[in-house]
Amino acid sequence: MSTVIRSETGSGASRKGRSELETIMQFLHVGDELVVLRLDRIGRSTRDVLNLVHELDEKGATLRVLEAEVTTAGSMGRMVITNLGMVADMELKFIKDRQRAGIDAAKAHGIYKGRRKNVDDAEIRRRVATGATKAAVARALNISRMTVYRALEDQGSQSAST
Repeated sequence: MSTVIRSETGSGASRKGRSELETIMQFLHVGDELVVLRLDRIGRSTRDVLNLVHELDEKGATLRVLEAEVTTAGSMGRMVITNLGMVADMELKFIKDRQRAGIDAAKAHGIYKGRRKNVDDAEIRRRVATGATKAAVARALNISRMTVYRALEDQGSQSAST
């Protein structure tokens, strides 16, 4: 029996971009066991967790969660995994709700204003005024076209209020 240990630092909120997990899933065989520290490290969506368990079943492999000491090797373990998946799903929703509430409260107090600008709006307007296209300005300054449009929009609202 050989043990292969792989680790990943990505979020369990989604399987997208989880290259280590995808690699593990490709190499699991009948009788193998995927061991994770906590269920929320593998997925926070009940659907993702259940899909993963289903994929493991199809390969003849099982899932073992260390913190809660649960395995899908038996039918009782499946029920517990399903419940833990639902709890992890709810926890993710609570985290997002608290984050949104914190941002809204900070905005109400004038504290949260988003990320600081990397490029001065005047520089954007100067380049557009000299004939550069909005797309060319965005590429040259390594910013999005939306940032260019916002800078030009801000100019319009500033000149209208003066």
